[in-house]
Amino acid sequence: MKSKNLTSEQYHILIEKGTEPPFSGKYNLHFKKGHYICAGCGEKLFESNSKFNSHCGWPSFDQAIKNSVTYVLDKSHGMLRTEIVCSNCGGHLGHFFNDGPTKTGKRYCVNSLSLNFNEEE
Repeated sequence: MKSKNLTSEQYHILIEKGTEPPFSGKYNLHFKKGHYICAGCGEKLFESNSKFNSHCGWPSFDQAIKNSVTYVLDKSHGMLRTEIVCSNCGGHLGHFFNDGPTKTGKRYCVNSLSLNFNEEE
């Protein structure tokens, strides 16, 4: 990851494992066709057809591109959660939950600041 190319907000999310305020991210209600990539390294993470509105305030996906994310046990804030990080650069993306409303039953809850988007032409 090239941390010198990140904004201070992206650095806070990707490197310091921060969380952006709910409903503040540019990709929360973004539903164009294409794919979402890691803001740290450009690795493809999620296809747009896996995105859904979970009403939680962060972009949500029901499936990640195969081998694009790594799952890490997160015991912070007095909770047991599953953190998701970019498999390529290790940047913090958000968290994974088994409470999704789609067929997969999965919800990848991701910070917009950890993502960029490549629109399909």
